[in-house]
Amino acid sequence: MRNVERMTSVKSELLDIFMSMEVDEHAQRRRSAAQRSLRARRGIELHREFQKLSRDIAPLPDDDDPQESELH
Repeated sequence: MRNVERMTSVKSELLDIFMSMEVDEHAQRRRSAAQRSLRARRGIELHREFQKLSRDIAPLPDDDDPQESELH
């Protein structure tokens, strides 16, 4: 009977260890996914910022523009 109790105890401990490892791995995967999501979102934001800057800067006249120098 003692062996059965010990075996049950060992099985229970192993199951607890396994479940703890699963929980830790799941938490790590969730953190990694959140970091990837934040990096992707920031990449999209940067892309949009560069597009907006390109649109905002594009219509500005160059310093070498002859029409510009005639006005001054």
